[in-house]
Amino acid sequence: MGKTAEAIAEGVSIASAAARLAIRNRILVETIAHDEQFDVVAFTPFARETLLGLAAEQDEAAALVRRQRKKAWGKFTDPDGTHDYRDRDTRNLRKRGRQYAGVAKALRAMADDPHVVRTFIEQSRDAAWGDVEANLQRRLRVEGMRPELDPDYDRMRAARMQSIRLVDLPRLAAHKRHQDDPETDAAPPAEPAAHSPRISGIDVSELES
Repeated sequence: MGKTAEAIAEGVSIASAAARLAIRNRILVETIAHDEQFDVVAFTPFARETLLGLAAEQDEAAALVRRQRKKAWGKFTDPDGTHDYRDRDTRNLRKRGRQYAGVAKALRAMADDPHVVRTFIEQSRDAAWGDVEANLQRRLRVEGMRPELDPDYDRMRAARMQSIRLVDLPRLAAHKRHQDDPETDAAPPAEPAAHSPRISGIDVSELES
């Protein structure tokens, strides 16, 4: 495989990854945010449009390179900047233009192949479900976390204990005073966190240590 073919293959790979990402995001929006059933056929137009849109971008890049090559033709002075090309750059610009055009051609062929389009959608669906599963697992780990399983529990214990001393215990004392003296004009304080088995994110049993 020549260098141009390798560059085209790499460009197709990058564009394919971008297409799968776009399709994955559309699947997440339609099936989760809009509560729609997943259907390969329903996503086929969007998948084709995505591939064709990426192909159009490559065509635009190829056209830009052609203009740059024509402008650089016959110029032998020193360039003023990175994209101020000269005659010695025309060969590389021609190669770059062929690469862009090759990627565009490959993407259009992919968009016209129903099997390829379906494969893109299925791969994007798997990626979308993987994201959902990972998010659910993270949420379950957080909501179902027990102190002995929390890797940061010991490190944050001192901060939580300080929060209990400075916030929760004074609030609890004020609540008790209000209960002992119901005639007080003071507004009753907020319900203390002591009614929960945890105060400020810490086991009440820690107060005994």
